[in-house]
Amino acid sequence: MYEWIKAIHISFVIFWMAGLLYLPRLYVYHSTSKKGGELDIKMIEAEKNLIKIIINPAMLVTLTTGLILLLGYNIENLKNSLWLPMKLFTLFLLFGYHGYLIKQGKLFAGGKRPKSEKFFRLINEIPALLTIFIVILVIVKPF
Repeated sequence: MYEWIKAIHISFVIFWMAGLLYLPRLYVYHSTSKKGGELDIKMIEAEKNLIKIIINPAMLVTLTTGLILLLGYNIENLKNSLWLPMKLFTLFLLFGYHGYLIKQGKLFAGGKRPKSEKFFRLINEIPALLTIFIVILVIVKPF
C-alpha cells in the first residue's frame, strides 16, 4: 500500500504546485484589469475555481498522504538528521504561500488591487524554487 500512497502523494504535489504556479499568473493579468470590467469578473471566477477545484483539494490530499507516508517511515533513521525538519520547514513555507495567495484573491474579489503586476511576476517563482529544494531533500537527502 505504501507505494500506492506515495504515487498519489506525488501526483497531488504536482497538481498543487501547478496551481500555485498558475494562480500568481492570473493575478498578473488581474492586476492590470479595469475594476468591475469584463476581465475583472472573469479573473475573479477563474481564481476562485482554481482555488476551490484544484489548489485546496490537492493541498489536502498532499498533506493527508504525506502524513500517512510519514507514519509508515522509520523515524529512527531520522533522529540525528536535519532532513525531516528541513522538509517540514519548506512545507510550512508552501502552506504560508498558499494562504497568502488566497488572501490576495479575496482582496481582488473585493475590488482591490493588492499588489502590482511586477510583484506577482516575482512571487510566481517561489513555489518553483521551493519545489526544487524539496525534490533535492527527498531524492538526494543531503542532510
